[in-house]
Amino acid sequence: MTRVLSCIQPTGEVHLGNYLGALRNWVIGQDKADVFHGIVDLHALTVTEKPGVLGANTLQLAAMLFAVGLDPDIATVFVQSHIVEHSQLGWIMECTVSFGELSRMTQFKDKSAKREAEFVSAGLFTYPALQAADIVLYDANEVPVGDDQRQHIEITRDIAIRFNHRFGETFVIPKAVTPASGARVMDLQNPTAKMSKSGDDDSGVIYLLDTPAAIEKKFKRAVTDSDSEVVFDRERKPGISNLLEILAASTNTTPQKAAESYTRYGDLKSASAQAVIAMLSPIQAKYDELLRDKAELMRLIHKGNDRARAVASATLERAHKSIGFLGCN
Repeated sequence: MTRVLSCIQPTGEVHLGNYLGALRNWVIGQDKADVFHGIVDLHALTVTEKPGVLGANTLQLAAMLFAVGLDPDIATVFVQSHIVEHSQLGWIMECTVSFGELSRMTQFKDKSAKREAEFVSAGLFTYPALQAADIVLYDANEVPVGDDQRQHIEITRDIAIRFNHRFGETFVIPKAVTPASGARVMDLQNPTAKMSKSGDDDSGVIYLLDTPAAIEKKFKRAVTDSDSEVVFDRERKPGISNLLEILAASTNTTPQKAAESYTRYGDLKSASAQAVIAMLSPIQAKYDELLRDKAELMRLIHKGNDRARAVASATLERAHKSIGFLGCN
């Protein structure tokens, strides 16, 4: 069976774009492949500067992943920092990638430029080496990524191929795959930009834990246009098209079909809000249930960690033997 790896950072609340664009497909895909889903808290250290935040965020994200439908008996959900093999293989990957390769990574250049007047972690620079370790540790055949992450898979492949050339066949060479098509969810206040938790203004972002009142308020204030026609046309009517896409994804129809039922913007906004509220209600209930029983939540996390550790330790041992560390042969 094909092994698929997808990871997520615990750096903020999960929003509607995360769910409709990716997480819902993770749930659908868990019956079609051997799936590993990592909560990559070590990567989050590049942007975390306060104590106590990372652990709480990790626990909440784990609860959300199970609440949206990942089955701990099928999907391997693990916490990166709990699997020491990530850090150990990360160093080996750092020693297998060149300074020049890392310096050409677009994300490092973009992120460091944005923080030019602030502290820039060296972890931002070496990030791809740890990410390569994340991937090859689990013998992943496929890594679903968007266009902005393809460069990371390319450098992972280069590192793994170089290691295999130097020390013998050790790692499975992963390939980037286009993830299953999810809803394209844009910011309600800026419908030409993706919904994101990294912006300064979250008035256009629907979080999975938003109250019904907050969701209604955000949809009511959603940007549309001066026209009055309800039609799905991303180029000409991005605001209306975004509402239609959200409504369609929440009710299992198409944006074009959804448009047929509305002639007024207000009605469309209200219907979209109610559809999202109905969709999120059982997720919020399950999330609250899990957080009320932290012992059970930790049991589920440890269950995934144990499965992940069994695979990761075998891969690291294989790498150590290939290198020829003392006592490994």
